[in-house]
Amino acid sequence: MSDPRRLSIHDFTYQLPPERIAPEPLANRDQSRLLVYQQGLLGDRTFCDLPALLPPDSLLVFNDTKVVRARLFARRPTGGMVELFCLEPVAPHRAIELAMQQTGSCVWKCLVGNGRRWKEGPVTLEFEAHGQPATLRAERTEQHDGYALIAFSWEPAELPFAEVLRAAGHLPLPPYLNRPDTDVDAVRYQTVYAAHEGAVAAPTAGLHFSDAVLAELAERRTAAARVTLHVGAGTFQPVKADQMADHPMHGEPFSVTADTLRRLLAHLAAGHPIIPVGTTSLRTLESLYWLGAALVQQPARLPTWHVSQWQPYEPDTEVSTQQALEALLAQLELTGSDTLHATTQLLIAPGYRFRMVRGLITNFHQPESTLLLLVAALLGPDWRRVYEHALANDYRFLSYGDSSLLLP
Repeated sequence: MSDPRRLSIHDFTYQLPPERIAPEPLANRDQSRLLVYQQGLLGDRTFCDLPALLPPDSLLVFNDTKVVRARLFARRPTGGMVELFCLEPVAPHRAIELAMQQTGSCVWKCLVGNGRRWKEGPVTLEFEAHGQPATLRAERTEQHDGYALIAFSWEPAELPFAEVLRAAGHLPLPPYLNRPDTDVDAVRYQTVYAAHEGAVAAPTAGLHFSDAVLAELAERRTAAARVTLHVGAGTFQPVKADQMADHPMHGEPFSVTADTLRRLLAHLAAGHPIIPVGTTSLRTLESLYWLGAALVQQPARLPTWHVSQWQPYEPDTEVSTQQALEALLAQLELTGSDTLHATTQLLIAPGYRFRMVRGLITNFHQPESTLLLLVAALLGPDWRRVYEHALANDYRFLSYGDSSLLLP
């Protein structure tokens, strides 16, 4: 395996004209264009054609995270506005599911906009919840390089923090859209199958799936499974280092049920293809292999439930994918748990050997991004052909843009 630490991000770029970035979604989710890459051949379809284009006996894996209204605009005592972008919970719970149910007060790691003018004291936000007036108070307790710890408190105190964000917050649209969120975004910047609140960016490959497409997949008996990875703001983090060795990959929490693990295992045992919907589903699936392989290789060691950035590029492991998943299921059974909870910093770049997936459904990504590295790892040099074709044929790019079905 070649070492991606020596890769230069500048080798993974292309010219993206600003007018090719989709500023808003199409009227109908499933009318996006679909670029199909299959073993070197390129074709142009519409996303509603997807069910007929999948390989036989495919298992589609969806990320069912739900975007939270994580941007808060509060007022300083002097009258100016401060933006607080909630990144991840710190106290009293670090687990996003528990943090969203916290009542009365909590501490979050936040990005602060217009923070230089916020010298001291709390900022406040008046809002309405269930038809009643409510107040959110925020105080900066620690300032770090690039983020701050913000202590929130609110009245009525019995409101869960999830309801505070729903009532007072705004959707965190990608920064390159450079516009406020709208009522249309409230619907369209979520997948139709979103279930678990915690993401601060949408798993955008899933935005194209309509109820009609899901119904056709069910009619065709296409197998499906779900994972949950809460997409973090790090997904938009630019690669500033010349070499990937100097780029810190963002970490994200994910969870996978024992039922999903069993479905994956059955598909692998039968030799059937697993197709993730989006890069977040793909990273989750590949991370499962590395968690399981660690259990097989060091059975006496307590599991850390974390995949580090460079773990796959250490000396190669001979653990099979089935062994890895069986080890995860055995560990869940041992602990009496139905769901695996972990975090991943997995960086997938050229040189990576895929263990779980045989394809990918994904949008078109920014130049010099870790998401483009992932596509290049899957397609090899053909990633350039795919992107050149998309640019030459008027495909729309990035979060609200068109889609692709990649089957190397």
